[in-house]
Amino acid sequence: MPTLRLRAAAMTAACLFVAFAAHPAFAQTPASTIDKADTAWMIAATGLVLMMTIPGLALFYAGMVRKKNVLATMAQSMAATFLVSVLWAIAGYSLTFRGDGAFIGTLDRVFLYGLTMTGTSALAPTIPESLFMLYQMTFAIITVALVAGSVADRMRFSAFLLFGVFWLFLVYVPLAHWIWGGGFLGQAGVVDFAGGLVVHLSAGTSGLVAAIVIGKRRGYGHDNLAPYDLTLAVIGTGLLWVGWMGFNGGSALGANGRAVMAITSTHMAASAGAFTWMAIEWWTRGKPSVLGMISGAVAGLGTITPASGFVLPMQGVLIGIIAGAVCFWACTSLKLRLGYDDSLDVFGVHGIGGLIGTLMAGLLAVGSLSAGPDLPNGVRGLLEGNAHQLLLQFYGVAVTLVWAGVLTFVILKVIGLLVPLRVRQEDEVIGLDVSQHGEALQ
Repeated sequence: MPTLRLRAAAMTAACLFVAFAAHPAFAQTPASTIDKADTAWMIAATGLVLMMTIPGLALFYAGMVRKKNVLATMAQSMAATFLVSVLWAIAGYSLTFRGDGAFIGTLDRVFLYGLTMTGTSALAPTIPESLFMLYQMTFAIITVALVAGSVADRMRFSAFLLFGVFWLFLVYVPLAHWIWGGGFLGQAGVVDFAGGLVVHLSAGTSGLVAAIVIGKRRGYGHDNLAPYDLTLAVIGTGLLWVGWMGFNGGSALGANGRAVMAITSTHMAASAGAFTWMAIEWWTRGKPSVLGMISGAVAGLGTITPASGFVLPMQGVLIGIIAGAVCFWACTSLKLRLGYDDSLDVFGVHGIGGLIGTLMAGLLAVGSLSAGPDLPNGVRGLLEGNAHQLLLQFYGVAVTLVWAGVLTFVILKVIGLLVPLRVRQEDEVIGLDVSQHGEALQ
């Protein structure tokens, strides 16, 4: 009997070995094109971008709401992180970056099936495809988390979770595929280096629609809605600023000169944006606020994003100055004139910034920065004699505005049939920390 048991155990082990060996992840692959330096940089960049959401955006947003909503605001960033991560691995990545269909990708990487240790993607041939998948996951995470800032202080947590699921697959995934995954916008020639359309304009537009659909905060316009703790927001801004080095620099998908140029332009734009917002506020209101400085920095960072891999550092300064001035106007005069309650100015900073930056790419793009075997002259803007690129950028902006705006409206109306979008009035009074999560800061 012991001998029979041993033989049975040996046969079972052999079957398991054969089964595991047959799995695509353990399959033998041809000689890999993976570059160690590119891989090391992209691992670091992935960590930097993930840090932008937790703890960066979580702290940035939490510092600008009232004390009774700090934990609920952080919970939205945390929820976006774990929810989008799972959904991206299940189908989001495959639908976005597998296949070159004009409108959507394929399901051949559903549940990450077929992902190997040494396999690469045609879109990033010098790093493992698993790393490319993970890096792009961090972009999807922060985009969903950004939208939450527009409806802070009043959106029900269950509704936000449902919104994250629907919005990821119906808004983010198609846009990312259209521009980065081989879809019709990218094929037409629309460029977006690191997410001016895919991330910032889509999140800003959706945030504006969500703020209008859900309605204004209780007491908006006459109660004191001042931030609870701007020190949290300043720390969050610092983490976002540093993380943006991976956001824009990593979008070069390798350790190369273009990555360094994108990082340099990004830092210069952030600095110029912060200075410009501060100067305008100092001039118009008599004092330079800390909130204004960090808002200007984030405006510069968001605005340079789509152009960062196409422009020179001093052009980045120009973009930062424009971002600081126009986003200041959008968050003050425009917001007041239109009367919407975008709690944390997602539209004014990210939406307007993404729009401006996308157009500036069409105006200022320097061909030598993106020249390669497939595009000998690179992406050239209007200043290099290519007016067509600017027209293409307008096209990309229009498609993004319409798609994100209309789909967000539809998604919210459908969710509203399933669960209430907004907390009850009494819950809003006591705060979302207690009413939604049963916790509170002491």
